Amino acid sequence: MQRVLFKVFVLSTGLIVASCDRTEQTTQKSEPENTSSSKQPFVDDRINIDSARLMRGRELYLKNCTVCHGLSAEGAPNWQQRDEDGKFPAPPLNGTGHAWHHPHHALVDTIKNGTIRLGGKMPPWKDRLSDEEINLIILWFQSQWPPELYQAWQRLDREYEKRQLERSK
Repeated sequence: MQRVLFKVFVLSTGLIVASCDRTEQTTQKSEPENTSSSKQPFVDDRINIDSARLMRGRELYLKNCTVCHGLSAEGAPNWQQRDEDGKFPAPPLNGTGHAWHHPHHALVDTIKNGTIRLGGKMPPWKDRLSDEEINLIILWFQSQWPPELYQAWQRLDREYEKRQLERSK
C-alpha cells in the first residue's frame, strides 16, 4: 500500500511540476555519467520510502523553503545569474540544478548553516529545524529527481562516505 501511495504521489507531483510555466528559465542541466559498468547495481531505495515521512518532508519544505526555492523546488528565475547584490538566487532542488552534485553531508550542512558565511543568501536553519526535519526535506526534494540523476547522486554520496572512512583510519 505504501508503494502505491508513493507512486501516486510521485506521479501527481510530476504532473504538477510539468504543468508549471517554466518559460525562459535557464538551467544548466549536467548529465550524470553512464553507470552501466558500475560495480554495484543501482537500487532506487526511494521506492521503499515511508509515505508518511515523504509527506512530512513535503510539508516542511512547503512551510520553510518555498519562499526562495519555489513551490515545486524549481528555484528562483535566473538562478544562475547574480542579482543586484552580486549574489546568486536560490537554485532549484528538483533535479534541474546542481543539488545532486553534493553529497548528503553537504546538503545537510548547507541547510543547517546556510550560505551567508560563504557569501550567499541562505540563512542557517539549525535553530529552526531538527536534524530529522532537515533529512525529511532532503528526502522530499530528492523524490523529485529522475532515477538516473538519483543514481549518480547515490554513487557520489557513496564515494564521499568511502573517502571519509579511509581518512578516519
